[in-house]
Amino acid sequence: MKRTHLIVLVILLHSLLWSSTHAQSLNLLAGRFDQASLQRVLQPEQQWVPLPLASDRSAWVKLFAPIAGSVLEEGNQALDYQWQVIKATDYLAYERTGSRVIMEKPLNENAIALSRLFFAELAEGKGKYLDQIINGVWYFTEMSTWSLSAHVPAFQSSKRTLPQADTHVVDLMAGDLGSMLSWIYYFYKPAMDQVNPEISARLKKHIQERIIQPYLSRNDMWWQAFELKPEQLVNNWNPWCNFNVLTCLLLVEDNPETKLAGVYKTMRSVDKFINYVKSDGACEEGPSYWGHAAGKLYDYLQLLSLATDRQIDIFNQPIVRNMGEYIAQSYIGGDNWVVNFADASAKGGGDPYLIFRYGEAVQSPDMMQFAAYLAEKKNTSLKSSRDIFRGLEDLLTIPKLAATVPSLPSNPHKWYAETQFLYLKQGDVFFAAKGGYNNESHNHNDIGTFIFYRNQQPIFIDAGVGTYNKKTFSNERYDIWTMQSGYHNLPTINGRDQQFGSKYRAREVKFDAKNNRFELDIAGAYPESSGVKTWKRSYQLEQEELVIRDIFAIDRPTKPAVIHFLLAEKPQLTKDEVILNHGQYKLLFDAKLFDAAIEEIEQDDPRLGNVWGKAIYRISFTAKKIVHKGTYQFIVK
Repeated sequence: MKRTHLIVLVILLHSLLWSSTHAQSLNLLAGRFDQASLQRVLQPEQQWVPLPLASDRSAWVKLFAPIAGSVLEEGNQALDYQWQVIKATDYLAYERTGSRVIMEKPLNENAIALSRLFFAELAEGKGKYLDQIINGVWYFTEMSTWSLSAHVPAFQSSKRTLPQADTHVVDLMAGDLGSMLSWIYYFYKPAMDQVNPEISARLKKHIQERIIQPYLSRNDMWWQAFELKPEQLVNNWNPWCNFNVLTCLLLVEDNPETKLAGVYKTMRSVDKFINYVKSDGACEEGPSYWGHAAGKLYDYLQLLSLATDRQIDIFNQPIVRNMGEYIAQSYIGGDNWVVNFADASAKGGGDPYLIFRYGEAVQSPDMMQFAAYLAEKKNTSLKSSRDIFRGLEDLLTIPKLAATVPSLPSNPHKWYAETQFLYLKQGDVFFAAKGGYNNESHNHNDIGTFIFYRNQQPIFIDAGVGTYNKKTFSNERYDIWTMQSGYHNLPTINGRDQQFGSKYRAREVKFDAKNNRFELDIAGAYPESSGVKTWKRSYQLEQEELVIRDIFAIDRPTKPAVIHFLLAEKPQLTKDEVILNHGQYKLLFDAKLFDAAIEEIEQDDPRLGNVWGKAIYRISFTAKKIVHKGTYQFIVK
């Protein structure tokens, strides 16, 4: 083989590998700033904190002025809060019954109580809430672990749910608690020391032992992404956990060398997340995960920028802006409906304050105006949560958001070419469809599915996901009905539904903006046993009518094709049409080709019931004949 041919082959193979994993070697942080550069710009101690000391009462009174009443009311309610004990059997429940909630609920309630006390004391500054804050600090430092029962096994040698002695790992909850307690240490160390210096000393020791030391000593926590395995995801855990570790390092760690090494390690780790995300910025996990993925990336980058006197700042990078604007583009309207592929909920919209800050950082008027639009619809008082940093930034954001003119993005379509998400808006229609592959983060086997709303109300839907349990993130995940392609707006081909795995992906994905047409071949999402050679599905929006067309070829089929649609409202079936949403719309089909059946799916899971009510509906069109090739068409009008 000639050398030039060999070079071309190597380049081609490299290109194919890149496209299959979609990782990019941008390395926008550690690739542009080495550790020596970080050392030169990292601010000493906590000089970077853009907030007054707790003792500066006039400054805090001004900051809390718009919301002081509600903050103090919540703090007063927490004055008599009884700290809940998390029992060994609460951790064991995850192994025994699959329940996560039994230990997560009381732990989160303890954290929220401490957050309310923190903000109330900051707002009033008279010591009224200090003893109860100390009780909370003491409670958390007496716990065996800050991690959740569902997360502990992945990081312990025992692979069991009960915490192992002297083993601390950083998961989402442990990180959140470490971050929250670091802010308590920063603001209230002088006041706690007046009571007894042992309190702050104990708190500092536990933050270092539970968060900082495990992070520095381990590279095997999967979310760090330092030891990536084939097909491993890099999802919202990465920026979320790294943000929490960075907070602890900047607020608590007083050894300059340890702090420098830790901060730089977070930069190398967060690079892995940015490299993983496609440059179009779409969130594979859906809008309800945006605040934990792109939103946490904002928090991390903002904190890093502050700590380096704005010298390490990448908010001007296109991928960072694209990740931010995704949340505004994915909003449908009405009762805060959003595009909800994967595990995302169909209701959300996002946090107006966070969206505004992100928009301000990346200079996106769409984001800032969208944030103001959401703020008009939502209760935007200070949130009681484990996320102290966001609460503090909210105080600075309130006046800016109030002065912003609200509006929604006006573009008629948004095409995420790499992630293969399409949003179309025409008149009162909002249509969204996806290609992609069946190993995206929080994946459902849903290549080629769509949702369809009119007048900001759902018609054809994606159910989303129920309450998390042991099955949700196990090898039994696809036993859950919401994860299966047969419960999306997709066909069952020759008795087979789509399969999980990176090799199951869309082919020949195209978007024709001029004709509002989206098409793809979904055959690659189905197993070989389906016999499907091609199944080209197209969606075309024509004057607010949606035409759905399937052109297919199947090798030696033995079972009829079944075309499924998932509906928000109970349909009515006539001879050749389906009446939708109480007669407002209809779905036309060829009665000569199909037998139609309607199934009611009761929503007894609270997470799904809160979105859809008591039931949703699936209508299935079963082909009357088994054919190896043909064309099916449906029209929504």
